[in-house]
Amino acid sequence: MKQRLKQLLIQSLEVLIDNNILESIPENIRIDHSKDKIQGDFASNIAMLLSKQAQCHSKVLAQKIKANFPDSVDVEKIEIVGPGFINFFMSQSSNALVVEDIIKQGGNYGLSNIGMGQRVLLEFVSANPTGPLHVGHGRGVAYGAAIAHLLRAVGFKVDCEYYVNDAGRQMDILAISVYLRYVETKQFPDNGYKGDYIFDIAKKISGVKKLDIFTNTCKDTSEWKVQKNSIDKEKYIDDLIANCKSQLGSDYRKVFDFAINSILSDIKIDLADFGVEYYQWFSEQSLVDSGLSKEIVKKLQDLGYIYEKGGALWFRTTDFGDDLDRVVVRDNGIHTYFSYDIAYHFGKFERGYDRIINIWGADHHGYIARVKASIKALNYNPDKLEILLVQFVNLFRGGKKVSMSTRSGSFITLKELREEVGNDAARFFYILHKSTQHMDFNLDLAKSKSNENPVFYIQYAYVRICSVLKQGNPVMVDIDLLVLNNELEILLIKELNRYKDILQSSALNYEPHVLACYLRKLAGYFHSYYNNSEFLVDDDKLRNSRLLLITAVQQILANGLNLLGISTPNSM
Repeated sequence: MKQRLKQLLIQSLEVLIDNNILESIPENIRIDHSKDKIQGDFASNIAMLLSKQAQCHSKVLAQKIKANFPDSVDVEKIEIVGPGFINFFMSQSSNALVVEDIIKQGGNYGLSNIGMGQRVLLEFVSANPTGPLHVGHGRGVAYGAAIAHLLRAVGFKVDCEYYVNDAGRQMDILAISVYLRYVETKQFPDNGYKGDYIFDIAKKISGVKKLDIFTNTCKDTSEWKVQKNSIDKEKYIDDLIANCKSQLGSDYRKVFDFAINSILSDIKIDLADFGVEYYQWFSEQSLVDSGLSKEIVKKLQDLGYIYEKGGALWFRTTDFGDDLDRVVVRDNGIHTYFSYDIAYHFGKFERGYDRIINIWGADHHGYIARVKASIKALNYNPDKLEILLVQFVNLFRGGKKVSMSTRSGSFITLKELREEVGNDAARFFYILHKSTQHMDFNLDLAKSKSNENPVFYIQYAYVRICSVLKQGNPVMVDIDLLVLNNELEILLIKELNRYKDILQSSALNYEPHVLACYLRKLAGYFHSYYNNSEFLVDDDKLRNSRLLLITAVQQILANGLNLLGISTPNSM
């Protein structure tokens, strides 16, 4: 309908060109769904855009566009409001066509090829494998999965990737935490990982002892020449790591790999159970093993962007808009996390994707400038990389905030959340609000079977339609959609007309919450319709038309929920 309206608007503008009022027509003519029903079905600001060219006030130009607008059975009325907005009121017959279109296209309704097959690499979650995924990670999981589905729905080819941070100091802290629990020492550092899962991994090591996980004799940590220093906790844990590496030799790597693989295996299972799949799990350690990190640092040195200071190598990111230069190799010769990140993103660009999207936690905001700086320094277009931020999640139970800390082991895992509220509620609650807004996750509401629970409210609308259709299906040969003329039917039809635009907007702007809110609104209109109407009436034409309408509503609810990773139960 928007395309048809655009064609009619162009015809009107062509008349004004013939009358020397306008010189040309812009390529992009914007026509939007009206936000308020009193403003009609669609609105355009074309008169304000062309008023300078027409050398007259925008409201005057709008009146001229209206005067020359072709007669059409699709347009019932045109109004000029404000400084020159043109509001279009569509006829009931043209609006109702959407019902038949939805029925004919079914699950394909709303899909498009706007993306034209462009290849997208979408990286999301990428949580350090130092512990299980928790409720904070869950928001990035649900958001990333929804973005992938939405982009595919509008014609992009999306590969999802998880960047496994399996190298560096945090992994050593994980390994030493597991080992110290394994030998049951009392020398456990304050800043080690303390969760129950660390004990679980240590027990697993004990369980495979017969399989000779260790080739050397395990050393009693009391022999280690490490003095606990309450002032410098970081030095203490680093000394523990150094001693563990020295005493265990090759066995240290076995502990290291066993710990990481145990956690990573659980993460993969957790994500799969949440309905999220990845095209690739990319290992940070592979950048070390392949030498790519060293190669990229050397490349930046050759380009003149690296300098030495205090024994360390610094990257001149300030040359590219960053507020500070950044260390890529420490004075001890160890590469920083940033150096690996540069190599990782270099590899991403080398793979030839049209778009590269990273979904990061909001606490990584300050990291954006330095990553973009490295991309520009390596002669790639930094605008090709889009970084989407996800804000923190506060968990509430019984009206009280649940405190969480990964290092101390005091947190609610994503698995525990899913088991408590279900996958559907978890996915929907996570994407119901804009990703850059802080989120309060109300556990009690997510579990409730009430209209206040948005996912229950939408699924209940779907179930109600299933119940009605079990009693009678529409007969396509005896239908007249013009009989659907009460206020609620008109509201439903107009809302169905908005679905394609909502889907496109949600995908291109990376805003699944827009689709989620739309589905809640559509469900609300249906519930009102259900409570105020009869469907299985004696009048065949009215009955079949109403059943066809709610079948279309059911299809759109199914299409939208499917894109958000939410199920459509037939009964509740």
